[in-house]
Amino acid sequence: MKLCFLAASNSIHSYKWIKYFADCGHEVYWISAVSSSFDIPNNVKYFELNINTKFIDALSATYKVRKIVSEIQPDILHVHYVGIYALLGLFSGAKQIVSTPWGSDVIEGKKSIVKRWIVSRILHKSKMITCDAYHMRNEVMNFGIHSDRIRIINFGIDTERFSKQEKNKDLLDKFGISNELSIVSLRNFEPVYDIKTLIFAAKIVLKENSNVRFILLGRGTLEDELKALVRDLGIDGSVCFTGFVDNQLLPSLLSSMDIYVSTSLSDAGIASSTAEAMACETPVVISDSAENDKWVNNEDNGFLFSTKNHKRLAGILVKLLQDEALRKKVGKEGRNVIVQNNDYENEMNKVNNLYIELSKT
Repeated sequence: MKLCFLAASNSIHSYKWIKYFADCGHEVYWISAVSSSFDIPNNVKYFELNINTKFIDALSATYKVRKIVSEIQPDILHVHYVGIYALLGLFSGAKQIVSTPWGSDVIEGKKSIVKRWIVSRILHKSKMITCDAYHMRNEVMNFGIHSDRIRIINFGIDTERFSKQEKNKDLLDKFGISNELSIVSLRNFEPVYDIKTLIFAAKIVLKENSNVRFILLGRGTLEDELKALVRDLGIDGSVCFTGFVDNQLLPSLLSSMDIYVSTSLSDAGIASSTAEAMACETPVVISDSAENDKWVNNEDNGFLFSTKNHKRLAGILVKLLQDEALRKKVGKEGRNVIVQNNDYENEMNKVNNLYIELSKT
């Protein structure tokens, strides 16, 4: 089957999805509006548009995409993220389109008349729409799309790769951890991820237990502000800003951490980093936002706390830090949930069946 993807090549989600179908033996083409953050697989034909904010560049990119699609004649054109890629897909000339909204593209897009029109048009033009959360399905239905054309497909976790490993001493040494317990966050330093709540919780936790190290992976526009807050609270000796860690090291890193935290104010489905932590049997403490309560049964396979409630978060962390047996129990139950409901192979197989179904129509 000939598949063409309109998707950002600086996203691990796009990369994993597209590589899977190339490795399955499909003839795969990838068109990205941005520069790649990954080595493009040899079995993928890749096109990079490098669009900036100028209107003329967007028009030029639309023409280029239409020309590429005309030459390729794909069986399926799959649009990932219905922002700029929706515009490109809308005028691509492709006959069979699948769209995958990621969340903010639909939720924020509906606030603008122009963006709402583009989102609405691509959704109505798509033969099928996939999303990874029921509340996102409802958002799509609000554009007048019947539920029969929407499939819930999770991005999925490679549960073989993300599984419990021995603690990585080299990584722990790099983070300045010897005998300390560790708490990790993998969310970026942007307002929606609310890292401030974790920092305020850290201050309380450290008063109860000074033998704890907080590891903050990521980057973003609030980095300097968050570092200043840590200094002002006098906890900079116990909080480590690491920047990004190579994706290949994530299973080892998550397995080496004692607790994973996500303070996000909003997600589409379950965050990939949360699912990866659960798959590695690292107990998760996450905000009770979006559909997190559909994945985490509080105090069974993880813990939930109200968004922005740093005191409640701190209380849960203190409890977990004091109880190794509870951490192990919650971690094992968390993995069971991901293996059963968010396995990468299972989810991509659903998409493959969808492609085959559409190619026959």
